[in-house]
Amino acid sequence: MLALVLMTHSITIFPASFLTAVDMHIHLDLFRDGCKPQFDPRNYPKYRNLVACRPNQMSKSLHQAEPERNDLLRSAKRVVIKLGTSTVTGPEGELSLERIAPIVQAIATLQTSRQVVLVSSGAVGLGRGWLGLHPSRLKDMATKQACAAVGQSLLMETYKRLFGAHTVKIAQVLLTEEDFSNWQRYSNLRRTMEKLIGFGVLPIVNENDTVSTAELEAKANGTRFAAFSDNDRLAALVMSGLEADALILLTNVDGLLGAENPLKQKRSGTASRSPVIPFISKVTPELRVLASGPSESGRGGMVTKLEAAEIAMNCGGVAVIANGSRGETLRRIFAGESEGTIFLPSTRMKGKRRWLAYAAGVRGRVVVDAGAQRAVARGKASLLSSGVVRVEKPFGPMDVVSIANVDGEEFARGIANCASETATTTRVLFTRDNIVLMERER
Repeated sequence: MLALVLMTHSITIFPASFLTAVDMHIHLDLFRDGCKPQFDPRNYPKYRNLVACRPNQMSKSLHQAEPERNDLLRSAKRVVIKLGTSTVTGPEGELSLERIAPIVQAIATLQTSRQVVLVSSGAVGLGRGWLGLHPSRLKDMATKQACAAVGQSLLMETYKRLFGAHTVKIAQVLLTEEDFSNWQRYSNLRRTMEKLIGFGVLPIVNENDTVSTAELEAKANGTRFAAFSDNDRLAALVMSGLEADALILLTNVDGLLGAENPLKQKRSGTASRSPVIPFISKVTPELRVLASGPSESGRGGMVTKLEAAEIAMNCGGVAVIANGSRGETLRRIFAGESEGTIFLPSTRMKGKRRWLAYAAGVRGRVVVDAGAQRAVARGKASLLSSGVVRVEKPFGPMDVVSIANVDGEEFARGIANCASETATTTRVLFTRDNIVLMERER
């Protein structure tokens, strides 16, 4: 079987079996845009004679994306920076000052011309290390929460000392799921954060693990029920609430890595280093597969970073996944230099719609017929009680409710006008202004 890629004045042909599903998607998109792929098929002698591409055309899209990245990051005035557990702590749960100190200095420099919010992981790991507990002890929820209580004070003490050396004032902001899933608390949070930023204070955000288990609990079968269950998503929701321009996720890898090169690995006899994907304009199912697999020390992994980046894109902002172990990373990012994987902005969702799509806690679920689905999805109509097939999960007035089709697939969310018990006697269950479509590629 052969795969053909048509380009202006040229045709590229290579065996389809040569590419994984992810490779095929990424490379077809790149070739379609006239851009050089992440690996060059001409490096493979077996297929060298099958390739006929013009180099100047292949590199065009990457060259076009470079100025856009430079402009987006240089002009970003409000920035959310998230530090992962692997950046903040070492293998034994100790504080990694050699990594944190350069980041603190870079953030202090950024604050002279931008507004910065820091989201920091690491409290549980620090607490475990300080208490001298074996990692296996963290399987117990109460132990995790105790470690969080100990580690959070250690983390803030360190940040106060390091930022104080640069005359930067800090504030601790501990959040729970309810601060996002409740619209009133969500609005209050934004006002408080705006006031701190206005005072020139650096807010340092973390999930309140001592009283909340939303982030500490593992996700079941990949399904997320809480507003956030990791600090990557928390950082994206903070960015959304503050309408920030950029989200920077610092971790222990160089970015989102492409698929491994099996032929090169077989030829050399050693594991080949996967290339970093430099630009992403749309998060696809193939990219989600590519990102799958949790990290060893953190609770997130690349999947949650991809989710966070997608939220940032839908906020009309830019996101970057980059390596936090290098002291120059932040400087290079905001200088517009090539660093990590950059996610380019997409259409900006309005504030309340973003909240419904990403932050609100879902309390109920209804299944609607095909006609009601078309009316909501295509006709931009309100949802009437006549279109409801059944109520699968009860809800109260003003609760956020998942709206699914007859196949059980969620396609929208809405704020209910009434409780589920009175749904049959209420004509309009969800008004158009309180419905958001969940546009997800499958």
